[in-house]
Amino acid sequence: MLGLGFLAAVLAICVGTLPWTLGGEGVPRYAAGDLNHVLLPPFWVVGEQSVWNERMSRAGSPAYVLGTDRLGTSVLVRLLTGGGISLSIGIAAAAVSVLIGTLYGATAGWKGGKIDAVMMRIVDVLYGLPYVLIVVLLAVAVDAGFERIVNGRVEEAERTRARYVERELAKFTPEQAADAELMNLMKQEAAATYPIEPISTPMRTSINLVTLLVAIGGVSWLTMARVVRGQVLSLKTRPYVDAARAMGAGPVRLFARHLLPGLIGPIVVYATLTVPQAILQESFLSFLGIGVKSPLPSWGNMAADGLAELNPYRSHWWLIVSPCVLLALTLLAMNFVGEGLRVVLTPQNSRHGRGGVE
Repeated sequence: MLGLGFLAAVLAICVGTLPWTLGGEGVPRYAAGDLNHVLLPPFWVVGEQSVWNERMSRAGSPAYVLGTDRLGTSVLVRLLTGGGISLSIGIAAAAVSVLIGTLYGATAGWKGGKIDAVMMRIVDVLYGLPYVLIVVLLAVAVDAGFERIVNGRVEEAERTRARYVERELAKFTPEQAADAELMNLMKQEAAATYPIEPISTPMRTSINLVTLLVAIGGVSWLTMARVVRGQVLSLKTRPYVDAARAMGAGPVRLFARHLLPGLIGPIVVYATLTVPQAILQESFLSFLGIGVKSPLPSWGNMAADGLAELNPYRSHWWLIVSPCVLLALTLLAMNFVGEGLRVVLTPQNSRHGRGGVE
């Protein structure tokens, strides 16, 4: 219950405040050559006099309760934004993983025979592929696709502009068309008439996030498929399934009415354990620089930025402690919730089976 309460609070605060924190990280304060005016520690840490005076000038502002980063932006606001992004990616990737794993495992278990053997061998092969390599390949492919699209737009715009200039110059005499000033004027008109439309930053960020979500969810369903397959192999031999089949129930009805209720427990338990795994994978990839990329924050890239601020001379420790502590507490709470659901939904722990068969 403690883990569930903490998790609900984190979700409500981080995800619920995304409309206000996303892109609203406070007013950056730049002071060239003097980080005392930018890198402020949390208000409850007594520092040097210059830092203390700067902190006192911001007294009463809750946005700087966890200090500021190298750009002078609030660590608290970035922490909320990064938490909302990390949790959203983790939950969405877990949903994709559960959906793919359930359908794949149920199909393999229900069909059985050679189909089951082939499908499980595919799972074994995918188990041998490192997910980091898959994510890197997807990221490289997406970046290459962006470059190809941009280059294609530039080439198409240049061809269109050339045709426009040629068509307009045909209206003049050869002597007038040879004038350099007129040529430059036509080129300027062509550039204004046929501008190159770049891919917007929000669209590129959204595509990168979707790629990360698909990459994480696309490799996290393997264990789910094995769990569901084992459950289906056990449930399809039950007498009530044979009775329903004898009464003429089709495959869809058999699965929806007779198999799926018995799979709800394992699916729910595994989903709650997949979410922290997906969040940890996203944070790890962002920490390596191939996940969520700056300026969009996440707990992973915030920890990576804070790691560079640790040094034996003067460490700005709050930049790495804040995201790491919140990430660790969130993962711990999710594992507590998953373990509690496992205990509640396990048949051996039900009222009629607790402590043995009555």
